[in-house]
Amino acid sequence: MRIWFDNLCSLARGPLKISAGMAFLSMLACASARAQEVQEASGEANLKLPDLSQVSFLGIDGHKILLFGLIFCVFGLIFGLTIYSRLKNLPVHKSMRDISELIYETCKTYLITQGKFILLLEIFIAIVIVLYFGVLLKFEAMRVAIILLFSLVGIAGSYGVAWFGIRVNTFANSRTAFASLRGKPYPIYHTPLQAGMSIGMMLISVELLIMLFILLFIPGDYAGPCFIGFAIGESLGAAALRIAGGIFTKIADIGSDLMKIVFKIKEDDARNPGVIADCTGDNAGDSVGPSADGFETYGVTGVALITFILLGVSSPTVQVQLLVWIFIMRIVMLIASAAAYFINGAIAKARFGNVDEMNYEAPLTSLVWITSVVSIGFTYLVSYLIIPSLGQDTTQWWKLATIISCGTLAGAIIPELVKVFTSTESRHVREVVSSAQEGGASLGILSGFVAGNFSAYYIGLAMVVLMSLGYLISEMGLATFMIAAPVFAFGLVAFGFLGMGPVTIAVDSYGPVTDNAQSVYELSLIEQVPGIQQELKRDYNIDVNFERAKEMLEANDGAGNTFKATAKPVLIGTAVVGATTMIFSIIMALTHGLTMNVNKLSLLHAPFVLGLITGGAMIYWFTGASTQAVTTGAYRAVEFIKANIHLEEAKAASIADSKKVVEICTKYAQRGMLNIFIAVFFATLSFAFVEPFFFIGYLFSIAIFGLYQAIFMANAGGAWDNAKKIVEVELKQKGTPLHDATVVGDTVGDPFKDTSSVALNPVIKFTTLFGLLAVELAVQLTVTQGSNVTHALAAAFFAVSFFFVYRSFYGMRIRQEAH
Repeated sequence: MRIWFDNLCSLARGPLKISAGMAFLSMLACASARAQEVQEASGEANLKLPDLSQVSFLGIDGHKILLFGLIFCVFGLIFGLTIYSRLKNLPVHKSMRDISELIYETCKTYLITQGKFILLLEIFIAIVIVLYFGVLLKFEAMRVAIILLFSLVGIAGSYGVAWFGIRVNTFANSRTAFASLRGKPYPIYHTPLQAGMSIGMMLISVELLIMLFILLFIPGDYAGPCFIGFAIGESLGAAALRIAGGIFTKIADIGSDLMKIVFKIKEDDARNPGVIADCTGDNAGDSVGPSADGFETYGVTGVALITFILLGVSSPTVQVQLLVWIFIMRIVMLIASAAAYFINGAIAKARFGNVDEMNYEAPLTSLVWITSVVSIGFTYLVSYLIIPSLGQDTTQWWKLATIISCGTLAGAIIPELVKVFTSTESRHVREVVSSAQEGGASLGILSGFVAGNFSAYYIGLAMVVLMSLGYLISEMGLATFMIAAPVFAFGLVAFGFLGMGPVTIAVDSYGPVTDNAQSVYELSLIEQVPGIQQELKRDYNIDVNFERAKEMLEANDGAGNTFKATAKPVLIGTAVVGATTMIFSIIMALTHGLTMNVNKLSLLHAPFVLGLITGGAMIYWFTGASTQAVTTGAYRAVEFIKANIHLEEAKAASIADSKKVVEICTKYAQRGMLNIFIAVFFATLSFAFVEPFFFIGYLFSIAIFGLYQAIFMANAGGAWDNAKKIVEVELKQKGTPLHDATVVGDTVGDPFKDTSSVALNPVIKFTTLFGLLAVELAVQLTVTQGSNVTHALAAAFFAVSFFFVYRSFYGMRIRQEAH
């Protein structure tokens, strides 16, 4: 064990002299082993699902009606796989296909490395699961093994959809690049959207399939802990892939982009050995991250609602009604997204199928709104059919449907607000360009800060308004069925955020495909292939105009940047709104069903207030640590690229040099991820052991601080990114001082929008979910061993966490290395 932990530390740059973390866990195991009697477990350990067959819906019992849901999940998988096959078979020139396959091969290497790394991190989680469920609660070995198995299933789900996302996107990038040669904009829009819908439908279908399996086939007294294990596993997988992917992609992106200033070369110049790494990063960060994040978000929000229903609703009949209703709504939302996709597709093809110019944002915007309207319509219709009477109340069906619709509206309104601050048509983005024209990078960066801050105000208020509406409706009789009805309403709002799950993922995935398509075009060197114009005419009946093809790809990339930005606040919004529901289960456990210690959830209880303050400290540390990893890695990447770029001798960089840049990105991504994960893991244990209500304050704090930090950073980064795009596409001033200034702004925004901000979402949910186990572990240890033991362990865990917080800067600093 000591050797294993020392190896972990060496990954984080240098050995840890005392294997403190494992020593502390050994103390925990010894203390737990001495426990003679343990009070009856509360919270998630005691969750038992009711018999779904005891209630009928449309003349069919609940268990049987959900079995039909499995069929729709299979249809969703077939939908995703059909589009995947269609993309694979689209025409593409060999030069472009070879580049996309090279990108895929480097992505595979990265993902395999990350898979091993995630399994290493799972050991930490497994130790706590075994100690809590096996040692303290004395669950039988088979039951503990099942919980562990489902944590691995959660990891496999996040990892699997991430791999699928990479494969689909690397097919789509070369096909999109090739489609540009035909000179029509519609195929350049349609191909990335197909890829995104394939990922979105596959992701949601797999998630729903696994959760239905647990609900329908796992015994009721096992299902609750299995849901928790599954959620923790997928949250761990998403956090690791989001954080490491975000660090990787921005190291590569900055390293590649800065060469445009240093050497005055074009975007994605084939002679730049950083470009392949940049393309890999687009997938590792901007494709893998959202896929795993979306998978985890969808699952964790569902687990939060299930946990609330089992803890907060007393009537078994109402429990079954709500559980079946929620899962049927999930199935219906899958159908609604597919229907909206086909409706929008028909409209978009009629409008843009044969035009020579199009606004690429227009059909994406209409897709989001059509999906929202269709989803809301289905929400009311199906709620009326499934729960015409909740208990004896015949009015709750429309009230619950309205609460969900508040979230569905948020899924459409928030992207509109994001576009106000990040679109190429945005006045804020044009302000960045105007500032940079007169004051260079300095004023441009300041204007981006303004855009990010304003966006946090408007998006935050929009969320408050919609959540308030859900709260007001929850006061109209819902409290007769459950305690803390507003908390359930907030969970339903988060659920509604995800009502357009496949479409949200689709428009998010649109960005990395359009970005990669530009790169594939340049790296293929297709313009230099002998006899290429005659070949394209002979084999594909294409009269090619290379300049027009490049212009269309660049314009489409601007739309991709915008819609990549729109999904981020939606996902972080679900983390914050859903966290409220997850924290509720901890509160229920600590207050014995809100009958004791409720007064400690107050500003008059000092530990609660201190927890609120502590959460902000962790959010700001995390932002710095993730950005530091990008900064150091980018320094090394730039250093290597500048020393090895050959602008005179070669048409393209060597594969060996490109792989070296990928290696640098992977190295610093994993170092940064290791420091961050261990610091977060042990901080969660420490703060849970300090005092339970301190920990609740901490969880609320990281959610609120994280929300506004993420929105600010994501939209400031989006503004800087598209300011550069305006200079390149609209003003056509590449290589000018103005372009240099906006490139600098974009490189500042890179870790803002694609590393720190996006990773806050899974970090918040992982901390909250893992906190469910940690705080109950602390409570049980206090009962059996006394508060002195838990406080000593809290101090020990904090020492380990602080050590890795320290390492996240001082172990990652830029140091001059001998050459």
